[in-house]
Amino acid sequence: MLDRVIEVLRPAPGETFLDGTVGGGGHAEALLEQTAPDGRLIGLDVDDESLAEAGERLARFGDRVRLVQMNFADMKAASESAGIAAVDGVLLDLGGSSHQFDTPERGFSFREDGPLDMRQDRRLDRTAADILADSSEEELTRILRTYGEEPLAKRLAVAVVQERAWQPITRTVQLADLVRRVKRGSHRSIHPATLVFQALRIAVNDELNQLKRGLEAAVNLCRPGGRIAVIAFHSLEDRIVKDFMRRMSSPCVCPPGLPVCRCGLLRRLRLVQRKAFQPTEAEVAANPRARSARLRAAEKIIEE
Repeated sequence: MLDRVIEVLRPAPGETFLDGTVGGGGHAEALLEQTAPDGRLIGLDVDDESLAEAGERLARFGDRVRLVQMNFADMKAASESAGIAAVDGVLLDLGGSSHQFDTPERGFSFREDGPLDMRQDRRLDRTAADILADSSEEELTRILRTYGEEPLAKRLAVAVVQERAWQPITRTVQLADLVRRVKRGSHRSIHPATLVFQALRIAVNDELNQLKRGLEAAVNLCRPGGRIAVIAFHSLEDRIVKDFMRRMSSPCVCPPGLPVCRCGLLRRLRLVQRKAFQPTEAEVAANPRARSARLRAAEKIIEE
């Protein structure tokens, strides 16, 4: 959705942007091109391999780009260290990167065997295998139900506890086979392990809490008139983004019927479009993983 991202962020020469999930640098490259000759960009990512890839791709922009291994929830610290008080736009492209899913050693995919890692930031202590080994049946049920919206969360949690009693669950294919056995006869259009892997990845990286912190940080960092664009790939992320932007674009959150507003909230955002932007057929054909992408955007307003 590169063209749509550029359309909603409206980069212009001399402006400054923050890409909170720089990945391989594709969006960052386009933003730097549009803000030439002197626009700046701060690119954040927790994945050291992604930062290295972005560094090679963006090297031609010299000191116009600053790359930092940091979670986007801490974007204020990154901008302050770069001497930037406010930016003209923030981009968050959520979820794992194609590189992560295509590298078996990272443990994000059930399609090839690898260690059950799933850490986007490999400085984190706890892996997916650790969660499966240490969590109680109740906690595993909560993780699968809350983060994966997995209808068989309880049954799968029981199966994990039983399996680990006689052998550790440490490999991606091992977990996928366990899920397949539990869900035998359950006919779905997606692989039976999809929601389980999603839930574990979110839990390992604390993705939803980081997203909530990152959205607040983005509003605070943007100057009035600046825009925030967020691409989400599953309903949990998109719901958080939608609710946040709607709440921040509403002048009042008091219960209906109160004669006088008592919440004291002021609007901080204006929605660029009420509904999420979706990828075109051509984009999905070029990249099937984009089929579930939803882009939401909002503009910071002066009223504070």
